[in-house]
Order: sequence, then structure tokens, then C-alpha cells
Amino acid sequence: MATCPICRRAPADPKYKPFCSKRCADVDLQRWFAGSYAIPGPADDVPADDDGEG
Repeated sequence: MATCPICRRAPADPKYKPFCSKRCADVDLQRWFAGSYAIPGPADDVPADDDGEG
């Protein structure tokens, strides 16, 4: 049986799958909101430091 990805202790509750409780589901959601999780992507093209002359 799978364990909760947040607390790693309790088995997952079908109601909150893959989490064991609403609390762990909310902890995961807060981590997304706070930017703790990130999906890697291509680096943004940042122009070189330009002094405006040209």
C-alpha cells in the first residue's frame, strides 16, 4: 500500500489520494502556491545589459 508523499507515515486515503488527509493535501497545495515546486523549462532569453545607446 502506498504511503502519503507528505508525511510518509499513513497509507493514502481514497478521499484525498495520494495523501493521507486533508491536512497533507493542503500542505502540498501551499508548497505549489509558495513556489517550492517548480517545473523546469527553457531559460528565458535575457538581453545583455544595454545602456540604451545604439
